Amino acid sequence: MSKKIVWPLKDQSGVALVLALVMIVILTLIGLASTYTSTFEMKLSGNKRGTTDAFYAADSGIQVVVANVDNFSLPGKYDVDNKYDPFTDPKNPNPTKAKVLIQYDTTQEGSPRGSGFSAISFEFRHFVIDSKGQDQMDIGLVKSASEIEEKVVRLVPTLQGGY
Repeated sequence: MSKKIVWPLKDQSGVALVLALVMIVILTLIGLASTYTSTFEMKLSGNKRGTTDAFYAADSGIQVVVANVDNFSLPGKYDVDNKYDPFTDPKNPNPTKAKVLIQYDTTQEGSPRGSGFSAISFEFRHFVIDSKGQDQMDIGLVKSASEIEEKVVRLVPTLQGGY
């Protein structure tokens, strides 16, 4: 009589199925992680695009206003609170719909520091331009906003006596 010993680990008929299931789970987790990462990166790039768009909208408001020297003429424009909205004038286009307000700064006098200009031959008028721009895309519910403040000094020649 011979006794046959049966080892339970010798029968490997289901190992391939278990290995295949483990590999499928691992590949599924890798796919989900890459999908999550790419979705997150798309949101980040969209937010960056929105903030950049808002910045350039605000900057374009300042550039349009500075390009027209008539915006810094005193008679009639700065009567109320020394402030002026330049986009009420049709001479100023507003392609990015920036909100701009120019304030005539009466507290500043003389030439700007370090400019090298003589206060004898010029009158200096100090203005502060405040420009607010928004993201122009209508994709998201939350729009990015940017605000830029720039100081402008207008040099006005004064009449010299005796000439």
